[in-house]
Amino acid sequence: MLIRVRTNVGLWRIENLDTKTTKTSHVLEGIKKTRPNVVFEKPLSKDPSCSSPIEENKTLEEQKIGHGSMIYCRVDAGTCVETIGVSTNTGNGGQQNTETSQKNNLNINMKRQIMKDGTIQLVHDDTAATKNGFRPGMLALRDMKKSWTLAEFVHMDSQFSFKIKRQEEAWSKGCSLDSACCGGFQNYLREFNFSRQRFGYLYGSVDDDTMKVKVECIYEPPQEADPDSAEGFIALEDPNEEVVEELAEMLGLKRVGWIFGHPPREKGFQMTSSEILMAAELQLEAADGVEKTPFVTVKVSVGEDGNASFEAFQVSLQCMQMVAEEALEIGEKPGFCNVNDTFTAIQEGKNSKTIENNFFLMLVPIEQHQSNTFICQFPEANRDHGRGQTHDEMKRQLSKSGSQGWSFIDLLSDFQLLIYLCKHLDFATDMPKICTSIKNREIPLDEGYKIIIASMAGMDGSY
Repeated sequence: MLIRVRTNVGLWRIENLDTKTTKTSHVLEGIKKTRPNVVFEKPLSKDPSCSSPIEENKTLEEQKIGHGSMIYCRVDAGTCVETIGVSTNTGNGGQQNTETSQKNNLNINMKRQIMKDGTIQLVHDDTAATKNGFRPGMLALRDMKKSWTLAEFVHMDSQFSFKIKRQEEAWSKGCSLDSACCGGFQNYLREFNFSRQRFGYLYGSVDDDTMKVKVECIYEPPQEADPDSAEGFIALEDPNEEVVEELAEMLGLKRVGWIFGHPPREKGFQMTSSEILMAAELQLEAADGVEKTPFVTVKVSVGEDGNASFEAFQVSLQCMQMVAEEALEIGEKPGFCNVNDTFTAIQEGKNSKTIENNFFLMLVPIEQHQSNTFICQFPEANRDHGRGQTHDEMKRQLSKSGSQGWSFIDLLSDFQLLIYLCKHLDFATDMPKICTSIKNREIPLDEGYKIIIASMAGMDGSY
C-alpha cells in the first residue's frame, strides 16, 4: 500500500505498507528511514489544517485511509534533511558523488548539551539547518563538498529556481466526451446539488497526430466524500484497479484523463491547489516523467442557470516539473499554490512565495459525441447511492435484446456491465473473447457465452 504525506515542505510517499495492519507508527517509521531527524509540529492528520489527527491505536484501514490516500502533517523545515546525491565536476574532470558525504554528516544538526544531572548528551539542534543550510531543509555547501567553483554553485542554485512562465497552448488539441457516460456522472452530482465532490478516470483513445482525446467510458474508483479534505474526497484502495486497466486494454482503450465534480465557484476560479497537484501527478504518471502528454483534466460543475458545464484542461510542463521536484504545496488560499521554502519562484521579475493556479492551466477545446461502440446504461461501480450492480440489473438491461433495435452484443457493450462480468467469468479466457466481439462486430459472439450470461441474469426465451 502507498500513502502520500502532504507536508509544509513537500509531498512524501511512503510505500510497501500492509493494507490490513498499518498504523500511524508504521507511517512514521517509513518517514524516519529517509528523514531520521524530522520534528513534527503538527501530527499526521486527515485534513490539511491538521485539526483531525489520525488515531494511533487504530489501523489506517479502520479509519478509511487506503492505498493512494493523502494524509497531512506539519514539520520543522530545518529537520527534514534527506540523504541525496549531488554530482558535480571535479578538478580532474571526473564526477564526485556527495551521497556518501551526506551520509557521513547525518549528525550535522546535533549539538552537545549539559543536562540537569551534569551529563553531556548529543541532542538535535532545531535551528542548525535553517541557519547554515544552503537552502531551508538542505545541508550547508561545505557539508556537501569542501570546495566549490562559481560555475558549480550557479548550477547547483539553478536547480532550485523556477522562472514562472505561462504555457500558451495545450498539447492536446481537443477532448471529445461521450454524452451518455458524462450524463451519468453529472446526474450523480445533481443528486447532491453538486455539494459532494467525486472523481473518475477517463478511458478512450488518442489521435497520434493532434493528441486529441476521445473519451468513451468513465470508471469511478472506490472513494469516500470528505468535505474536510483538500480534494473533497478520499481515494480508497481499489482491488479491481488492474482488472479495469486490463479490461480497457482488451477493448482497445486506455486511460486518457480524469474527471472531477465540484460545487459552484466564483468566476475565474478554475481549480484548487490540491486539484492542480493531482492533475500534475496524473500527467506525470501518464507521461512517465516530465514529458508532453495528451492526458486531460475535465471538471464538472453547475452554472447559475442550473445547467452543468464541462471544461477540459492540461497543466503546463513547468507545473509538472515543479510537482515532480516537490516545489509546490497546497496553499492557504484555494486559488494559489505555495512554493516550498527550499525553492525560489520568480514571477514577473520578483520572488514569489505563491503562484496563482491559472498560470499553470491550459484550456483544451471540448466537444461531445455519441459512442458508436459503447453504451452507458448499467449502474456504475463503487457508488454508495442509487442503483447497484446486480444480476437483476443485468437482466433488466439484457432483456431488451431483440426489441427496439437492440442486439445482445449491443447491450453487452457497456463498460460498467463488463466490469461486473469480470467478477463472474474467467477473466483470462472468457473476457478477451467477449471483448473481441465487442470491438469488431464482424466477429460474432459465441453462442455459448450468450447462454452462460443469459443464465446468470435469469433470462428465459430468446435473446
